[in-house]
Amino acid sequence: MSKYELDVVVDGFHYLEGPRWYKNALWFVDFYTKGVYRVNDEGVAEKIVHVEQQPSGLGWLPDGRMLIVSMKDRKVLRLEDNGELVVHADIWKHCEGHANDMVVAPNGNAYVGNFGFDLMGGADHKHTGLVLVRPDGTSQVVAEGLAFPNGMVISADEKTLIVNELFGNKVSQFDIKENGTLGEKRDFANFGELGELGDEPNLGVRIENASILPDGLALDSEGAVWIADTLNQRAVRIKEGGEILETVDTAPDGIFAVALGGQDGKTLFMCAAPDWNEASRTAETKGRMLSTPVKVGHAGTP
Repeated sequence: MSKYELDVVVDGFHYLEGPRWYKNALWFVDFYTKGVYRVNDEGVAEKIVHVEQQPSGLGWLPDGRMLIVSMKDRKVLRLEDNGELVVHADIWKHCEGHANDMVVAPNGNAYVGNFGFDLMGGADHKHTGLVLVRPDGTSQVVAEGLAFPNGMVISADEKTLIVNELFGNKVSQFDIKENGTLGEKRDFANFGELGELGDEPNLGVRIENASILPDGLALDSEGAVWIADTLNQRAVRIKEGGEILETVDTAPDGIFAVALGGQDGKTLFMCAAPDWNEASRTAETKGRMLSTPVKVGHAGTP
């Protein structure tokens, strides 16, 4: 496996998530400054918009308007051309915890995950689903039985959605039907079934029995994916079936989201922080964005 040199893109943040490469720029959110940021040509992160109920996943409609997940009130917001932030969809009734990551397909269909339970409050783990938000703002649940869906990509042919199951020890995938709904879930990569854990509610037990905690997700042109392995302080490139092809070690930082971008699509961006503890990340400014060049470029969406 290759040896990777790490560069710091930006630092001094709390907890970065949702990295995206869009229109020749890196975009991301900081949970605890409640900001959506764009890195300008001088390498400075400019705050584009404030999301009071905590921003997460980002994406863009075909006309270029940005969609932003507002976590705590479980909404998808839309940034209008005049700078006004409006509600695109209220998905509260479809979520059992904070709304979280999102991928927006080229046709404007948005797929949104949620925690499924009160993670920061120490609640028991519960499986949850994915919500489809159509361009007109209507929504429906299109998948169920996921162990904390977190990080999603859509294949280059727009026929497959790949999603991490953070507390399920695997990456899953679905066929995307013509109407935007999803087919049956199947494995993209399974790192050892949690087996008899099944619906085990104790999150500590689930983590203890996992070999990998797959968070953010990025697809490359060979059909492999980069994932943020929050358990092992690294980003890993895996092919379908689960073989690890490349590893970027980032200790003592953990990695909580990834994206492929840069002018040639061959820069791996990684959201780094010491941990995901809400109190610690709110109090400290140790969050930063790391990058490293990779050999295989970006594919699919985002």
